[in-house]
Parts: sequence; C-alpha cells; structure tokens
Amino acid sequence: MKRAGTFPGHTETTKQKGSRKKKPPKFHSIRSQIAVLFIGMLMLALVSITVINGLFLETYYISKKTDVLLEAMHSLETLDINVSNGEYDEDTEEDSIDIPDELRKESSENNLSWIIINGDNRRLAYVGDKNSILHERLFGYIYDLDLQKARTKTIEEKEGRYIIQQVNDKFAGMDYVEIWGRLGEEADDIFFLIRTPLESIRESVEISNSFYFFVGISIIFISGSIIWMITKRIARPISELTKLSERMSNLDFDARYQSRAGNEIDVLGDNFNRMSKQLERTISELKSANNKLQQDIEDKIKIDKMRKEFLDNVSHELKTPIALIQGYAEGLKENISEDPESREFYCDVIMDESAKMNKLVKNLLTLNQLESGKDEVVMERFDIAELIRGVLQSMDIMIQQKDAKVIFEAESPVYVWADEFKIEEVVTNYTSNALNHLAGERQIEIKLIDEQDRVKITVFNTGKPIPEEDIPNLWNKFYKVDKARTREYGGSGIGLSIVKAIIESLNQEYGVQNYDNGVEFWFTLDRKSQM
Repeated sequence: MKRAGTFPGHTETTKQKGSRKKKPPKFHSIRSQIAVLFIGMLMLALVSITVINGLFLETYYISKKTDVLLEAMHSLETLDINVSNGEYDEDTEEDSIDIPDELRKESSENNLSWIIINGDNRRLAYVGDKNSILHERLFGYIYDLDLQKARTKTIEEKEGRYIIQQVNDKFAGMDYVEIWGRLGEEADDIFFLIRTPLESIRESVEISNSFYFFVGISIIFISGSIIWMITKRIARPISELTKLSERMSNLDFDARYQSRAGNEIDVLGDNFNRMSKQLERTISELKSANNKLQQDIEDKIKIDKMRKEFLDNVSHELKTPIALIQGYAEGLKENISEDPESREFYCDVIMDESAKMNKLVKNLLTLNQLESGKDEVVMERFDIAELIRGVLQSMDIMIQQKDAKVIFEAESPVYVWADEFKIEEVVTNYTSNALNHLAGERQIEIKLIDEQDRVKITVFNTGKPIPEEDIPNLWNKFYKVDKARTREYGGSGIGLSIVKAIIESLNQEYGVQNYDNGVEFWFTLDRKSQM
C-alpha cells in the first residue's frame, strides 16, 4: 500500500525527515471501530457464557439442590411416624404412613427419591423407588458398609443429624446428590435417605453450550454484516450536525450529537449539546412558571366557583324557612287569627323551621371541621353491634311513625377500632336516610359482614333504586336526587357528605349499591388496631 503523499521517484529531503519527530495522532475509521467493537463484544459474551456455564453451572446447581434436600428433610420431619406401627405391608406394597399429596408433588417436581427406615431395618415410607437400592444404600450408610462401592464426596455435614454428599453410583451409572441421617432431634431409631440425580444438569450444560455456540456464530455474522452496512452513515458527522441544528431551530432539544470523529467536529458537537441543554433548561423553567401561573389561575377560578355554589346552596336552603318564619311571625304580630289553635300552629311552624335552620348550620359547621381536618379523630375499641342497637333504640319513635320493620340479628359483640362518636353519626345518617326512602315492603336490614381484618356494615332499605346517573353525586354537598321529597322530610343534602368526610378521615371505604327492590349503603371499619 502506498503512503499518502508519496509518489514514485520522489525523494524526501533532510528537512522533511527532521519534521517527523512527533507522530500525528492515529485516526481509525468510525465504521471499522464500531464493527470491531460490536463483533468483539458479541464474541466476548459468547465465550463468557460458555466458560461460565462449563465452570460454575454444575456447582451452582448442586448448591441449589442442597437447599432443596434440606427443605425435603424438614418436610419429612413433619410426617406422623409411629415406630411401632410404621411397618411396610409386603402384601399390598403400601406404607402404613400417610404421605401427603403435597409432599409427593414436591418430590416429583424436584426429581427426588427418598426412603425412611427404623432401627430394625424396616421400611416405613418411600417415594420414587420401589426396588431395594435406596434401602440397601441407607442400611450401608447407617452401619458404615460400602455395599455398592460408591464414590462419595461430602458437601455438608451436621454431626449426629445428617450428611449431604455427592455420590457416583456404579450400578446406576449416574452421579447423585443425596442427604441421609436421623429424622428429627428425638427420633434416634428412624433414618432417612433423599437423593436427586445430576445427569440432567450436565446434559443441559452441553446442550446450552452447543446452542449458544451456533446461535452466537450466527448472531456475530449477521450483526457484523448489518453493522458494516449501517456505519457508513455514522461516518458522516457533518450531516448529523446539520440535522441537529435543524431540530434545535424547531425547538426539539432531545437531539444530541453522539458521533466521535476524533477531530474538531467533536468539539463543535459538544458545544451544540451544551447549547441544546441550556436552551431546554431555560424553556423548561419558563414553561414550568407558566404552568404554575395557569394552575394558580384555575385554582382561583375553581375556589370562586365553589364559593359561589356554596353561597347559592346555603341561600337556597335558608330562603324557604326564613320566609316561613317571617310570614308566620308577621301573622302573629298582626293577629290575623285570634283562634288559639291557629296561633299555636303558627308557633309550631316557626319553631320547626328554626330547628331545621339550626340543624343545617350545625351540619355545615360539622362538615367544615371534618373537611378542614380540625376535628381530631379519637381512635378507640368499641362494640359496633351495641352501638347500632343503641341508635335503633333512640330512633324507635321514628321507626314506628314510618311503620318500618328493622332487621338486625347480630347477637355477639363485634369489636372495631374507630371514633365511636363519629361512627354513631354515620350509622344514624344511614338509618335516617333509609327510613326517609322506605317503600314496598318497608323493611330495613342492617348487617355486619366479616372481611378478615375488617367489618363491612351495610344498611339496606326496600324502595325505589337510585338512578345510576345520580350515584356519583350522592356524596356532594347539597345534592338531592328527589328535591321535593327531601324537602318533605327536612333533608338538606349534607348528611352523606358528612358520612364521606368521617369515613375518609378514618381511612376506610364507603359506597352504595342498587338492588331491584331497594338500595344498600355501606362502610368498613378495622377489627384490629393499625399500628
């Protein structure tokens, strides 16, 4: 190969020779560098996998099998073995010991054969070997008799308990890993032997190494060809920088210069990358500030909207009772009716509407405390069944007025952890809500459902199911499915909102479910203290 800049017949001067004291840096084509690097890495990976498999896979396999043998030994220790009755039945070829199906399955999955004998050399139980090989081998181990001329290599030993060893069985022509010894600390007259073959792992190593070799050669050939073809484009860093500048002009800052040509183009590419990162960071900060500002504006609009809706709802709820109070008070003042019964009726209306306003204001204050987190939760252990019975007793007059049949059959105590005062409020709300929406058979059924560490409390009432489109809004403040009926029994649409706030403050769940003949509201409580 002719050297660049050298022509036939050309003679170098002494001055030219002296100028080559410092060798210029060597530049290799990107194409060849990438091809050699990738092919070398593939070959290294192939060789490493083959060597690791050959050197360490069998050792790793034996260590894992050792753990399996120990686990199997512990499983055998759990068997109910009676030395006096545990005799092998020669007629039926069955053991008197009941071997669980799970133990048989475990032995089959791990390719284990095992046997248990007593001090009189009677077989008590076995799995996987109906002939006498294991029996004879265990007998030889116990009395230190090399009956089968096997070569053994001790892996682990616990004096007086067990020995784990690698054995070459000449009769079977195979290597095994086995464990034998006394079964349990107190079972001096019961011995066991568990073994598993090693041939499968050696065959697997040979197959995997052969597979890796042929697959690796194919991958190296295909990958090398592909890399050699595509590196032609990578060798053009100027084109990459041009594309990079175009993407940056379109505010695409994910683009990065990644080539390495070994010259000033790399420095230029690094400058492009730094400039791209700085621009991206600056624009990201501007977008973040803009998004935060937009979020603040949206939050302010949302708060203003909620405030307006709240005022509208409160005004709407208070408007009717205030108007009634004002009208009847003026009637009393102007002596519209001198009849004592009429005046008493006027006073009853005023007192009733005042009570509704008072209840609404109290509920609003309670809900505000719950939602703001100012109402402290007092966790205590109490009987939820007794609490429900107390609520039903206090509402007995209302139940009779509604001609309702209440079913609650919990007799034994069911203790839960929660705020008893708040849970009483929840049960009262659910029960009152059920009474006000009774129809059909006019039945209310309260259940306590055990869910392991939790109790699910359900309140079902017969009546008309709730429209599906209204269910997601039931827990919103002032929401009413049937406004006329709600007004009839004095409801304000806040009760379920209070339930929601209480249950969420206790980190529990709540909900509602429709049935063909009624509606069921429910919530959950912990049976155990959550530390």
